[in-house]
Amino acid sequence: MSTDLPPIEALPPIEAWVQHVCAELDVHPGLVDLRPLLDMTRDVAHQVDRPAAPVTAFIAGIAVASGGDARVVAERVSELAHAWTSEQQEVDR
Repeated sequence: MSTDLPPIEALPPIEAWVQHVCAELDVHPGLVDLRPLLDMTRDVAHQVDRPAAPVTAFIAGIAVASGGDARVVAERVSELAHAWTSEQQEVDR
């Protein structure tokens, strides 16, 4: 891990949590772009259903691990969430 990062206790809680989890899972924290991820999960939680947000984040993570660009994936999921309607929900069942 880079030594130019601020001490974890000086970070806002979410950033401290991300740093901690990244360190534990051997993921470079620079790979975590919080704003698009938070926007995406907010959009899914509000437009689709709250429990869909973490599941969708997991699916988006799989898409990124398969070679997708994280920002592009997050933006696309947000678009899908905004387009989601209760009528579509009934059709997809």
